[in-house]
Amino acid sequence: MRRTVADVMTDKVVAVSATTPFKEIAETLISGSISAVPVTDDDNHVLGMVSEADLLRKEEFREQYYREGYRPPLRARLRHPKGRQKAEGDTAAELMTTPAVTVSPKASAVEAARLMDGHGVKRLAVVDYDGRLVGIVSRRDLVKLFLRGDEAIAAEVRDDVLDRSLWVDTGDVRVDVRQGVVTLSGRMERRTEAAIAVRMVGRVNGVVDGVDRLTWKTDDSKWEGR
Repeated sequence: MRRTVADVMTDKVVAVSATTPFKEIAETLISGSISAVPVTDDDNHVLGMVSEADLLRKEEFREQYYREGYRPPLRARLRHPKGRQKAEGDTAAELMTTPAVTVSPKASAVEAARLMDGHGVKRLAVVDYDGRLVGIVSRRDLVKLFLRGDEAIAAEVRDDVLDRSLWVDTGDVRVDVRQGVVTLSGRMERRTEAAIAVRMVGRVNGVVDGVDRLTWKTDDSKWEGR
């Protein structure tokens, strides 16, 4: 049911080497319409990532615009403690953020999203078990998961969740999907089984939200923990 990073990543990756100069990196970002590029060694191992923000620090800390004795604002220094060091960099090795935040192609799309949010990045290098670059996954790639049509979502909920995964009678359950919001209604045998069905629907790719309108014949929730 759940898609992995391998399902959504871009496997044709533009990368640079540690010695790639500043201007060539900038041209790579602009020509590829990308916000960051991985830095790899001769064996395709990921060394780090260079982002637009890394390049812009050269402008932020540009010395010729400073008065004698001028220091960047405290906010800038706190936000980018290594800003001056990167501003003086001329190659990918000097500009990159390292270690790069990476993810396995076998990881779920949700895991990738959490990594991006936790590290404040927009793109992740996808690496194999040996740390070699195999792809790139971006926020845009993950957002595309929510573009699935309502009919496709409804079919997966019915076929994969209700008919195959639950192993209980779901013949009286109705599935309605509108703009990615899935509503389950009807009747099931047990309350706990209804709760499981709703939770599993929330894990289907493209589901924005799940609405529980199920009823049940037996409230077995009070038996849990006995």
